[in-house]
Amino acid sequence: MADPPGPLILSNELLKDVLDFIDADPDGTVNIDRRAYLSVESFRPPSLPEPSRAHDIGNFRLVCRRFAEVGIPYQFTKIATRFSRPGLERLDKICSQSHLAKHTRKFSYLVPYFYVDDREQIERLLESEGRHFNLLDPSIFRRKADDQRYILQMKEDSRILKKAMAAFVSLQHVQILRLQDEGDRILLDMMEASAIPRATMLDLKWTPACIHATSTVAQALLHTRSPFSRFSGPMMNSQSALVIKDRIPQMVPELASRLTCLELHFDDGEALNERMQAASQLFKTVFLAARNLQALHIGFPSRSPLNLRLEEIFHFVQWEKLRAFGIQAWRLEADEIIQLARRHRTTLRGLRLRDVQLRDGSMWKDVLAMLRHEMERLDWVSLRRVDYSKHFDDLWANSMEIVDGSLGGSDSDDEEDFPAHFSVPGSDYESGDDIDSEDEHSLADTDHGPDANEIALSPNTTASLPFCTCSRSSDPASADDLGDNGMFVFYQQRKMWEQWVIGRCPEHSSN
Repeated sequence: MADPPGPLILSNELLKDVLDFIDADPDGTVNIDRRAYLSVESFRPPSLPEPSRAHDIGNFRLVCRRFAEVGIPYQFTKIATRFSRPGLERLDKICSQSHLAKHTRKFSYLVPYFYVDDREQIERLLESEGRHFNLLDPSIFRRKADDQRYILQMKEDSRILKKAMAAFVSLQHVQILRLQDEGDRILLDMMEASAIPRATMLDLKWTPACIHATSTVAQALLHTRSPFSRFSGPMMNSQSALVIKDRIPQMVPELASRLTCLELHFDDGEALNERMQAASQLFKTVFLAARNLQALHIGFPSRSPLNLRLEEIFHFVQWEKLRAFGIQAWRLEADEIIQLARRHRTTLRGLRLRDVQLRDGSMWKDVLAMLRHEMERLDWVSLRRVDYSKHFDDLWANSMEIVDGSLGGSDSDDEEDFPAHFSVPGSDYESGDDIDSEDEHSLADTDHGPDANEIALSPNTTASLPFCTCSRSSDPASADDLGDNGMFVFYQQRKMWEQWVIGRCPEHSSN
């Protein structure tokens, strides 16, 4: 009796269906029109692969040559590399094999704090304050410092990044993330919890790490004429913008001209206004060159809203293809938001105004009325933690922490603010598989509750014929009925405001 046919007779399509049960659609991304895009696709750090998933895909590819070929996209569509000797060596091996590298569409660069200048100080601190740091081995930090010194002196990162960017012929998305491993986390937590005088504590350096990573990645992209079109920096240091302006100004326009999506979040509040003002011309250069932008987000720390006018950063630029726009943590006049939105009223599908605080004399109802009546294609708007500047300051003056819903209710957002770090358990973690994010394959919009997928329409959705819904709507008839008191915003109000803006009557709205 003949043996039953084995899996080798299955077609490649059926084999891909099998792999989809392990790791669904490796090429899947969140459409930029969707409200989840800025939170999931670009700002969520890549999650660690589940050991079973990585193991199963690895075993699948070991069956035979055909299985190995079918499984390549499930391992190499997204590559995450840490700034370390093992991480860069692994990247070097991947990009040396063109049949693997050609599948890479997203590259995440995980950059740790720099220890190069602090090696001796770290050892002295751990030895002199051993009672506080008995869980840490000084040799771990010594090895990190030695690794970083070698990479920087030999310029290994620059060499390998240029090689990788040349090999990634299908690259679309580049992301730079701050990496905080278990050793860093324990060290920081212990310093914060201990009674050690601050003068003897370490200043773990993210600024030089961010500057170096941004410069080397930019040089690699420019050197290789990479096809990338999306850049995300959810943990950027504001000083890095000034260094880029001074060190590599000739690179900026050419790189910016390739962008369709740009997401930057600056995570430090120190001298933020002064540094952003000094970088104003750099932003102007970038935005004038980036004529093809479809999605744009610029954000700052929630507790330190930027105190500059909107156009000191955006310079009255109009992007003809812009479909999603977001800002976070800004003190603004209502007219500033209205003017920028009005420039893009025929193209904008999504608008995020997270942690925006209106100044005295401005009212949210004026912004909302304009968005409802003039934005021709707006499908969603996010108003998470919007408020009035004076009320925001009063809350901070009387509290150590502001949480959304502090005036009642809770938010539907289940993601944190753009994370301050990407923690990796185990200081020497290196996966044989690529780090990716399961959230990128989800259609759930965790930023605005259960009605998300009904609001966030695909650009290919067929519009229905206009019909009047005025008599059936329970929404306020006008902006004057929104309950805006010009002093503070309740959680329930802003959720209702979001729905009111996009709930316009198809027949009687101006569009």
